[in-house]
Amino acid sequence: MKRGANIIMVKKAIIPAAGLGTRFLPASKAMPKEMLPIIDKPTIQLIVEEAVDSGIEDILIITSRGKGIMEDHFDKSPELERALEIRHEKKALDIIKEVSTSANIHYIRQREPKGLGDAVLYGKSFIGNEPFAVLVGDDVVDSKTPCTRQLIDMFEKYNATILGCQVVDRQNISKYASVDGVYVKENLYRVKGLIEKPSAKEATSNQAVLGKYIITPTIFEILERINPGVGGEIQLTDALGELARVEEVYAYNFKGRRYDIGSKQGYLEAIVEYALKREDLRDDFKRYLSKIIDSDLYKGN
Repeated sequence: MKRGANIIMVKKAIIPAAGLGTRFLPASKAMPKEMLPIIDKPTIQLIVEEAVDSGIEDILIITSRGKGIMEDHFDKSPELERALEIRHEKKALDIIKEVSTSANIHYIRQREPKGLGDAVLYGKSFIGNEPFAVLVGDDVVDSKTPCTRQLIDMFEKYNATILGCQVVDRQNISKYASVDGVYVKENLYRVKGLIEKPSAKEATSNQAVLGKYIITPTIFEILERINPGVGGEIQLTDALGELARVEEVYAYNFKGRRYDIGSKQGYLEAIVEYALKREDLRDDFKRYLSKIIDSDLYKGN
């Protein structure tokens, strides 16, 4: 796409949620890690809500064997709704109905775990010839303006693929893809290349790609022919690096607090910080934290 061309609205998203979730074993043996709750909402629901709040209308969730519970979660639940109606629990009823009606959600299974790029390729016929969002199931962002909306706004300005990024500590860059970019303006870089999970010495910058993307459909042509990369998997990062050689790709430092829900530390931080922002939990929880931090239990005695 060239700048100045007619802008196609971003109305579709792919949420890859087919991973094995090994960092959360044994909990993830029978329950998808995407269903682990941040207080009372599964992680996958927070990501769907972000998409919907950003203007996305159709969502494709890439699942795998044993993850049918995600489909059940977003499905209508007549028995539960009827029970809540009988009990006159209107608030709970409205919450349940909103879960099943907020977006048009579709599902497809990734047959075997062959990487994020392979998972995205499963969405080719769903996306067609439209730009689309990719929202990885491990990344939750708390922000005033939804992270995906920020990326869509940048896409509408540049008509080009936008990678959601933030600066990370150099010693942590090996967990992410590092951006080799040219400064355009504050928080925006034109991508020259990407390195998947580099060492601190190999990294071209500490600008890390963090699981949120707006991508043009040209990516599918690349994913269909690209060779496996790190870990023997089809890496989306590698495909995006090739995309940057044939059309403009930008890295945008989005605003917001990002949580890596795929890690135990990130998951615990999300629960604590989300609880402290909720009016119905904040005061009692703060008192509890103050008490427990000063107790012998916290000190390990």
